[in-house]
Amino acid sequence: MLIRKRTRNVKKKKKFLLARKKFCRLCVDKVKSIDYKDVKRLESFVRERGKIISPRISGNCAKHQRMVREAIKKARFVSLLPYTRI
Repeated sequence: MLIRKRTRNVKKKKKFLLARKKFCRLCVDKVKSIDYKDVKRLESFVRERGKIISPRISGNCAKHQRMVREAIKKARFVSLLPYTRI
């Protein structure tokens, strides 16, 4: 008969980093509308592969995230921003 050693579940200590509260950059700048032709601003909300950065990571509020999303989609349609990058 084979005797197996029981391994204890070793709980790893989690290190908690103090995360600063993310503020919507567009609310701080008091932006009323986002122009789809402002490619420089829109590129800061798009990843290297062409995906739109989520509001959890970018810190955008819901109102401005909708505006950014629509502006990026319009800029892609007019070929100011690429759909994907390789």
